[in-house]
Amino acid sequence: MGKTVSIGNQDFSSIRENGSFYVDKTAFIKEWWDNQDVVTLITRPRRFGKTLNMSMLEKFFSNRFAGRSDLFEGLSIWKDEGYRGLQGSFPLISMSFADVKGNTFHSARMGIIRKLVKLYSEFSYLRTSTVLSEKDTAYFDSVNAEMEDDMAVVAINYMSDYLSRYYGKKVILLLDEYDTPLQEAYVNGYWEEMSAFIRSLFNSTFKTNPYMERGLMTGITRVSKESIFSDLNNLEVVTTTSVKYEKAFGFTEEEVAAALKEFDLSETIEKVKFWYDGFCFGNQTDIYNPWSITKYLDTGKFGNYWAPEDYHLQVAGSRQMSASSHLARCLRENTSSNNLIGKLIRESTADVKIAVEALLRGEQIETAIDEEIVFNQLNQSDTAIWSLLLASGYLKVEDVTNEEDEPTYYLSITNLEVKKTFRKIIRSWFEQPSAKYNDFVKAMLKNDVAYMNHFMNQMTEAVFSFFDTGKQNRSEPEKFYHGFVLGLIADTNIHYVISSNRESGFGRYDVILEPRNPSADAYVLEFKVHNQEREATLEDTVKAALAQIEEKDYDAALLARGIPKEKIHHYGFAFEGKRVLIGSLSSLAKAGFDGVKS
Repeated sequence: MGKTVSIGNQDFSSIRENGSFYVDKTAFIKEWWDNQDVVTLITRPRRFGKTLNMSMLEKFFSNRFAGRSDLFEGLSIWKDEGYRGLQGSFPLISMSFADVKGNTFHSARMGIIRKLVKLYSEFSYLRTSTVLSEKDTAYFDSVNAEMEDDMAVVAINYMSDYLSRYYGKKVILLLDEYDTPLQEAYVNGYWEEMSAFIRSLFNSTFKTNPYMERGLMTGITRVSKESIFSDLNNLEVVTTTSVKYEKAFGFTEEEVAAALKEFDLSETIEKVKFWYDGFCFGNQTDIYNPWSITKYLDTGKFGNYWAPEDYHLQVAGSRQMSASSHLARCLRENTSSNNLIGKLIRESTADVKIAVEALLRGEQIETAIDEEIVFNQLNQSDTAIWSLLLASGYLKVEDVTNEEDEPTYYLSITNLEVKKTFRKIIRSWFEQPSAKYNDFVKAMLKNDVAYMNHFMNQMTEAVFSFFDTGKQNRSEPEKFYHGFVLGLIADTNIHYVISSNRESGFGRYDVILEPRNPSADAYVLEFKVHNQEREATLEDTVKAALAQIEEKDYDAALLARGIPKEKIHHYGFAFEGKRVLIGSLSSLAKAGFDGVKS
């Protein structure tokens, strides 16, 4: 039987001291040091061992762990005698931005300030040392919660100076999850303020820092150079497509096989591969997510372990909650870095949502990829969504064409576990334990317009403000509403082929539900945002939507497939902010609209 698996333990020394299960990644120490890059940024998906590897580097290089050869004996790095002398030989600063989150710039900035204050507290012995001048001591004392930006952004640089003077040696800098505050800033609407602050901090820390020996940052996304790294000409960026360090994060197939053997689980290797294999870094295929493998080793049970906790629906007491209020609460609880992906998909074009459904059906999508994320341009490019999903581990590259010109990537969902996770995330935006949204679909299929209107207005009142539609509404408002309804009806793809924004007749319809059963009814949906200059009321907008279906002959595609005209139903959706009105030909006729026949 294998060693004890210390679930969630990201402290290298704790794992080694307690003899816990550990896959030897110390070869990364040698590879990183031999490359001699001044500042390195490595991006990897969540739960791929970034924090544990940073802890490993700290324990190896930091002079606070001098003489701790016991932590490395028996591991690959210790077999190279030339590296033994490096252990515990450098002053080292290690920080993490993983928990720097906030709904406002002030709260997130304070999170970083607290990190700086803690850093100076850890090295408080320097204040009374002889290497600090009176001016240095004055600055040391000024590092507090009330410090201004110009003082905060130089704090790591100054501490590097103090440590370098004290120990007579340059400093190694480690920063884990550097991009968490940037993702939070984009999602919560304070990107410009946070990016400016981070840019100044990183420039002082990694560019104009003569006291730094080496620097290493990790994160999930590669933020564009223009955003925060504009002055860092010494930055080596290593993404999931880079060959460097391709085996350093995540478990290789050989490592997984050895672990399964150690835990007497070798007979399950094919099922393990089906569930957890599929990640690719550089030229290294068959990479496994360490979190899921260690959870499986610990429990002996297959499960969806990679799913972020904050996407799990909280069902306690939900039976007493309305569908809309429960959904709103679940969405408000979404605070992880995956919220960035959620925001982009929610506010994306209908074509993106249709592509997501195709991915969940096991199909591939074809797209360009830009690994350098420009946050303030994310809403302008569908490519950014697929790039983020690839960087975050949700998608993998099946093939690449035109590599020398403009590469085209063929992407699919990574593996079974990720598919389940992905589906859970998508469904969580529109799913409640009471399954009320299924009643909306049933009402639509039965032409129960009264219930459809009741449900939609309850839903939009609860969630439209969370979906942050303001920016989207100013440019292309119909796209947001279009996507919202697509999310509600997504599960009908069991019985219907859902198509969106395709040509039919004399135009492009919004949504068509074509029955898989030839004897069932079909549905055409058209969305319109109320235009006060053209339409006096929402009822007029609904009428305009229904008229467009007729005038543009959107039924043509369905008629061509042999569906009789009498089995095709039309719905017009009119939106104005959080107000929604849905109508059909029959419902408008009953309401007494002139010129409308049922």
